[in-house]
Amino acid sequence: MTEDQEFQIMKLVLDKFLWLGFIIMGWGMYQSLSQSSVLAGIWYMVAGAVVLLLFVIIIVKEYEILK
Repeated sequence: MTEDQEFQIMKLVLDKFLWLGFIIMGWGMYQSLSQSSVLAGIWYMVAGAVVLLLFVIIIVKEYEILK
């Protein structure tokens, strides 16, 4: 596979991490603002932030952006 093909496949996979992180954080915000416990919503937002942090680590590791 060429580097461009690998990049295109990795973009598709990493895009799912990005969507998943924002959906989890959005659900946490909804939980915090609705009648549910604020603490439960904060835990969802933290989990979403961890998913997004994992997204950043994978990008840096895979594409060596920090060179």
